[in-house]
Amino acid sequence: MKVVVARHAGVCYGVERALKMAREAADVSGQVSTLGPLIHNPQAVAALTERGVAVAGSLDEIAHGTVVIRSHGVDPAVIAEAESRGLDVVDATCPFVRAAHTCAAELAAAGYAVVIVGESDHPEVEGILAHAGGEAVIVERASDLPARMSRRIGVVVQTTQQIATLRQVVDELLPRANEIRVCNTICSATAKRQTSAAELAGEVDVIVVVGGHNSGNTTRLAEICRARNPRTHHVETAEELRAEWFANASVAGVTAGASTPDQQIQGVIAAIESIPADE
Repeated sequence: MKVVVARHAGVCYGVERALKMAREAADVSGQVSTLGPLIHNPQAVAALTERGVAVAGSLDEIAHGTVVIRSHGVDPAVIAEAESRGLDVVDATCPFVRAAHTCAAELAAAGYAVVIVGESDHPEVEGILAHAGGEAVIVERASDLPARMSRRIGVVVQTTQQIATLRQVVDELLPRANEIRVCNTICSATAKRQTSAAELAGEVDVIVVVGGHNSGNTTRLAEICRARNPRTHHVETAEELRAEWFANASVAGVTAGASTPDQQIQGVIAAIESIPADE
């Protein structure tokens, strides 16, 4: 089976940075814990656990040592609390997520009613909400906007959202407000991966998206690919591949979410290449 890989795929700078910081902490510290999974990739998190980096659900589970703040960021009060407990804090918040935090805080401080475009139960959005002072409207799509809103609105967006979703929300808000300030905090790595995934999906017989099933950005890549190619499959590892997916196919595409290490991608590619192509 011929395999074509998307021009932009796999681990991004923010994830690579977070993994590096966690590994370095494990090399020099005694007890190291991440506050929640460092990234949304179970295999990468398991590899960290093997290096002695535990996953804690809350600060109450960390008696001493070093706590690593995951790439999605947290409420600043959490970091203050960790420091007050005598824990060493390694803040691995992605710089693009930090930019979203800054925008949310500035919008709130300037008196805008803040709208966050993203998933309400995602840890990144929870952190953005906290930086907005805990007061914001969270929407996943334009239809989620409430009927009554302020006439002065500030918009910030989860870094892994689609630009089309942001546009739809802003378009819906335009006739309803006197003033709108938009912070497009979708990270460049996300945008590049989404664009190249869409292009590839339209050029191949079948496409496989590699990454955590709990990863929002990987799930969105799969949605984008499926809109262009119904033969789209989302897997975490090569073990999930099924030969029947590639029936009557000669070229397969592969892309991967921003939290997917290269080793994981290469394992899937190798497994697909071993499948006989149908002529």
